[in-house]
Amino acid sequence: MSELNSSAFVLKGDKTMMHTLMLEVPENLYEPLSRSAQQTGLTIEELALKWLMSAVSPINDPLENFIGAFSSNVPDWSDQHDKYLSQNLMNDGK
Repeated sequence: MSELNSSAFVLKGDKTMMHTLMLEVPENLYEPLSRSAQQTGLTIEELALKWLMSAVSPINDPLENFIGAFSSNVPDWSDQHDKYLSQNLMNDGK
């Protein structure tokens, strides 16, 4: 395993404690990861770290300020909003 230069992915001046993580991955995950790393010019470890960092970084959602701003008598609206919106569109078309 090659040594990961994690400093490329840490913000300048960030004093974050670093930890070593060793993973065993099946071939069907390793091969696409290896190909993607070659295409981007990164090592496999650097690409994996980049993917992990993007998975845990907050998503900049422009609608986040509206979360909880409206009350509703529909308890599962957040989970079923696509269903309700499509039903509304279907009813408007009739």
